Amino acid sequence: MFTGSHVIIYSTDAEADRAFIRDVLGFPHVDAGAGWLIFRLPPAEIAVHPTDDNPHHEFYLMCEDLEALLAKLDSPQQITEARWGRLASIPLPSGAGLPVYQPLHPVAYNLPD
Repeated sequence: MFTGSHVIIYSTDAEADRAFIRDVLGFPHVDAGAGWLIFRLPPAEIAVHPTDDNPHHEFYLMCEDLEALLAKLDSPQQITEARWGRLASIPLPSGAGLPVYQPLHPVAYNLPD
């Protein structure tokens, strides 16, 4: 039924953030025209969390070893420990942070179709 998902990151410096994702994070991409890069992401999963506040959406990249990832990116960041995972944020050139976490729960992204 679905062929994939499309995630949008809004940026105050989209060109610099695209270059970072392309050159530093190394995500494969296509050029949709005029420098609008669309990146292939790793396999994904979706979770629905309850809220009493206004509904909102979050996006995290997942990794198997958060400390190794941050060291490879030369990005010393504070790691937050949660029951379900270890969290940090990769700084983008625009000043925004790209959330990343190491799950401590079973994952769904590698389940067979």
